[in-house]
Amino acid sequence: MSLPALDNLVRIGQLKAEPRNVAEARRMLAMARTSLADARLAALSPQGRFTSAYNAAHAAALAALRWHGYRSENRYTVFQCLAHTLNWPAPRWRVLDAAHQKRNLAEYEGFLEVEEAAIAELCALVADLIADVAKLLE
Repeated sequence: MSLPALDNLVRIGQLKAEPRNVAEARRMLAMARTSLADARLAALSPQGRFTSAYNAAHAAALAALRWHGYRSENRYTVFQCLAHTLNWPAPRWRVLDAAHQKRNLAEYEGFLEVEEAAIAELCALVADLIADVAKLLE
């Protein structure tokens, strides 16, 4: 399913157009569900739970992108494309973009400060994301 806004991103090299791969999208959604379950494990450190929630968000958002026939090599683009792949309003996908920025600080600078409330908010949003992607794949 071609989307004009995403086709524009293909033209400028931010996305790649590829045939829809439903099996790949379903595998990514399954990974998202597993990572979200991990994020909800109280025995994990806050950093581990945040990372699992972030990975769940990325896998689910990428599943939506793949279902539409696109791929991105940039993690932040996957979240921004939710405006087009799932019609998510900016306030929703920007929470995931903020999580991406926190993830980058952790990965590249060794700094991650995350509160329990932020993890809970992220998990709730990721659960909604997974549900929306599941509807798309039905």
